[in-house]
Amino acid sequence: MIALGIDPGTRRIGYGVVECNGPTIGFVAAGILAITATDDVSALEETKKGLDLLIKKHHPDVVAIEKLFFAKNTKTALAVAQARGVILLATKERGVRIKEYTPNEVKSGVAGYGFADKKAVLKMVRLILGKKDLAVIDDASDALALAILSTGDRLLDSAR
Repeated sequence: MIALGIDPGTRRIGYGVVECNGPTIGFVAAGILAITATDDVSALEETKKGLDLLIKKHHPDVVAIEKLFFAKNTKTALAVAQARGVILLATKERGVRIKEYTPNEVKSGVAGYGFADKKAVLKMVRLILGKKDLAVIDDASDALALAILSTGDRLLDSAR
């Protein structure tokens, strides 16, 4: 099973890809879709094209995306919600199963504590994937955590 995790954003979208074979979860890829468009509509178009390419390249069985749970800035929340909508649509168009998680569900599922900080999440992602030297930015480590979580809770219990 191949899982693609997506941490949505307006100009920077984290992604992480893992492969689950039985009780083992392995690292495939992680990074950032950097959106270079300056206007919002073009940025959404670029987001869709970027996600289409990721799905075409990795052929995931599931795409896990972070739910928009809370935002202090309404303007930012609306822009991220639009990007999420494009990501969900692109995934659905490709016929890939979608799983959605709140940030607290991801932190709890991967780090064992729903209010874990980003360093704790990255530490657990490294441990679960067996890649102690994994160097990725927060958006990509969050996306990897989403992908890991989508492979099933039973696998996480054995990795802890």
